[in-house]
Amino acid sequence: MISDQPPQPGQSHQSSATGQPPQPDQPRPTAPPYLTFRATRMLHTAQGPQLLDIGFELQEGRTLAIYGPSGAGKTTLLRILAGLTPAASGHIRIGDETWLDTGKHIDLPTRHRSIGLVFQDFALFPNLTVREQLGYALPSLKRKTGLTPEAPGSPVTPGPAASPETHESAETPKDQRLFVDELLALMELEALQHHRPALLSGGQQQRVAIARAIARRPRLLLLDEPLSALDDEIRHKLQEELPKVQRHYHLTTLLVSHQLSEIFRLAHEVIQLEQGRITRQGSPENVFAQHTGASVNITGAIMDLAFDGERVIIRVNCGGAIIPLTLSAAEAAPLRPGQTVTVSSTLLDPRLLANDGA
Repeated sequence: MISDQPPQPGQSHQSSATGQPPQPDQPRPTAPPYLTFRATRMLHTAQGPQLLDIGFELQEGRTLAIYGPSGAGKTTLLRILAGLTPAASGHIRIGDETWLDTGKHIDLPTRHRSIGLVFQDFALFPNLTVREQLGYALPSLKRKTGLTPEAPGSPVTPGPAASPETHESAETPKDQRLFVDELLALMELEALQHHRPALLSGGQQQRVAIARAIARRPRLLLLDEPLSALDDEIRHKLQEELPKVQRHYHLTTLLVSHQLSEIFRLAHEVIQLEQGRITRQGSPENVFAQHTGASVNITGAIMDLAFDGERVIIRVNCGGAIIPLTLSAAEAAPLRPGQTVTVSSTLLDPRLLANDGA
């Protein structure tokens, strides 16, 4: 008879069912890393030449944040991954593909690396609508049409302006059309799909830039401070939406960011760079332990209140960092959305310190 009781430590269900002596559970094999990166290159900084010497691994579907001061090598790391900046020496392997191996003289050009790349500037094609931007990014469309729409600063070589009819044409398979429809819906761009960039706000343009990078179905999504130019409200909304999109498409992502709140929201792991070297590495909680333990008083505005039985959950926008607080009904009674309050906060244990008036 098979026991309904859970196995004791060191015992498995199989041994209980067969009557054999319990065998110790074997340790689960660790999955091989999806991304292996190692590279060196000289950096030319305001303090003089510095050697970039970085190595790390990342599992598939994870988001790695890259944090550090200006000149530490964050953007250079992304550019080496993308093939836009050469490494003096190094090795890059993603899945079963080797993108760089200087010892074997392997260095795939950018066009042969499956990446989606988003910089601070949106680099959208000015002559294409939102839907056409995404349609152009589909790999098969570029091979079939040979189009090279104009896009200042884009890694795609600029060329003649594209005709709108060429992107969503009979050449587009039905599944690709449905994929674009799904992506437009996920990024809340359906109502804007026939607009060109000149008619879009900054937040809307950044949504399009991120959606276009995802439309490539990249093996690696590279984000270089993609939300830094946006206002607090739009940045917060995209910080909420990006993890949902990343989970939906199981994207492996590298994110450069200076904002701790953004890193805590978006990243599973973080590496901290200083002078071209990794000085700390691990979960955001571990890497920024000294930040999360320090108490600071921050003034912000209440965004909303959500009532949950005898508790009230409020969200306070403190300079772009959205801090959730759980209060009793009595504590929350005088509070209203838009009201200014002071929060005494560690990053992991925020508390309402004062109500600064209506």
